[in-house]
Amino acid sequence: MQALLDVYKIRQDFPILNRKLNDGKRLVYLDNAATTQKPKEVIDSISRYYSEYNSNIHRAVYQIAEEATQEYENTREKIRKFINARYPEEIIFTRNTTESINLVAYTWGNSNIKKGNKVILTEYEHHSNIVPWQTLCHNKGAKVKYLEVDDDGYISLEDLEVLISQKGGGKTKMIALSEMSNVLGTIFPAREIIKLAHEKEIPVLLDGAQSVPHMKTDVQQTDCDFLAFSAHKMLGPTGVGVLYVKKEILEDMKPFILGGDMIKEVHKENTIFNDLPYRFEGGTPNIADVIGFSAAIDYLNRIGMENVREHEHKMTTYLLDKIQNIKSTTIYGPKNAKDRGGLVSFNMEGIHPHDCATILNDYGVAIRSGHHCAQVLMEKLDIVASSRASIYIYNTNEEIDILIEALNHARRIFNI
Repeated sequence: MQALLDVYKIRQDFPILNRKLNDGKRLVYLDNAATTQKPKEVIDSISRYYSEYNSNIHRAVYQIAEEATQEYENTREKIRKFINARYPEEIIFTRNTTESINLVAYTWGNSNIKKGNKVILTEYEHHSNIVPWQTLCHNKGAKVKYLEVDDDGYISLEDLEVLISQKGGGKTKMIALSEMSNVLGTIFPAREIIKLAHEKEIPVLLDGAQSVPHMKTDVQQTDCDFLAFSAHKMLGPTGVGVLYVKKEILEDMKPFILGGDMIKEVHKENTIFNDLPYRFEGGTPNIADVIGFSAAIDYLNRIGMENVREHEHKMTTYLLDKIQNIKSTTIYGPKNAKDRGGLVSFNMEGIHPHDCATILNDYGVAIRSGHHCAQVLMEKLDIVASSRASIYIYNTNEEIDILIEALNHARRIFNI
């Protein structure tokens, strides 16, 4: 494992980073919290599947079908090791983080959450970790309660204890929270939260969409009951999500999608479901992109997740230092880079985030503007939208400098 990332060497592995935009500007891609770019070996692995052994899996005994099945299952084993799960059966393939959370709400939630119960979320959750629980609770006569976020982007374990034990709120049956905020960047104390919840026999779901791509993940160490994340935010293809569930919980969960491959036997009057994890993977899956995800995991393993985190910490420190010196700019989330992931959300007084993003696009800079699928947090912050710059392993200080130059140009245009 190398001590520091050779970013300029890494950039050579990403074809899109060589692209020139319509006006000849180089692409400065700073929207990695939405999706990351793909190295050539990921692209090649998908092409190789379609060119050399395209077939369905788990169904046939001819050579290319066995090759496809083996590569697909190799990805499951790599994910198991990547997050340090105990068993490959604990790894379920879905389409994305959203589907993974919906699977838990629909299956585990429908069986375990009753009228009068409550589910605890936080104010910083992505809509994908709000809407499924809202809908479930509305249908069940249960309640969703929100743990508050303070002005600096932190939550309080003491407040969580109070919320759990609050009289009149019903029994807490689930705590579901993002390990890293996609707006504030805050990295939350997952181990401490889970320890507190487990002392009260409450399961915890972690939305790892932002954390798993950026930090070393160990589900045995955090002891989470459920973990959801997506391939496309960690160099992999779109259309592949992962749901980790502790085996002892998964064994009692009902299937989510019913149909082919999730069964052992089907008769006129009854069906016998398949073993774990296949009973949760009905129908032909996204074979090519699961295999592509395998190449992405290999790439990140070669770099080392500790090095990914170190690079992002340095880049985030540089970004925070530069952006806080821009006049009339508000930064959201922790001021200390060690408490946040590689993203910074901000607003410039007098400039709407969409206008800001449009001006930055003239410089070739790609950032996100909007509510970031986190309108509950936007209401908390008393804003309708923000701009967000997010970084990954191939971003450089020079790109941050271009961002800052473009932001200062926006100030001049709006005379602020």
